[in-house]
Amino acid sequence: MSNYDTDFYAWTQDQAAALRAQEAKTLDWDHLAEEIEDVGNSVRFAIESQLVRLLWHLLKLRYDPATRPRRGWRVTVDTAREEIAKRARGGLQYYPAAYLPEAYRHARRKAALATERPLADFPEACPWSIAQVLDEDFWPEA
Repeated sequence: MSNYDTDFYAWTQDQAAALRAQEAKTLDWDHLAEEIEDVGNSVRFAIESQLVRLLWHLLKLRYDPATRPRRGWRVTVDTAREEIAKRARGGLQYYPAAYLPEAYRHARRKAALATERPLADFPEACPWSIAQVLDEDFWPEA
């Protein structure tokens, strides 16, 4: 049996095999519980990251007068929406709405830095509902 601390990948494979074989005696229960929690947290963190990315690019589409990178921004928005949709299911289906204010705060700051515009040029609160933000047909271009 592999050691969690010395060969994590081998440990995961051994533990998966033991779970499938229902060999309770060989399972590393404490580490398994920790890793399962980490998997759940990584899904939540992925939603957070994609929501910030999505809002950041929506802000650029709405407030940045630049014309060249807009197609790329639209692709980024579309990709972020897809990634959120894949992950925001079950117990995390309402998480994007709950995280929206914090995600917007981060996105607003990134948009100001990226566009070299004052932070005050961007609304303090998210100007869109979570339904709009996640709607594949919504584009906030001026």
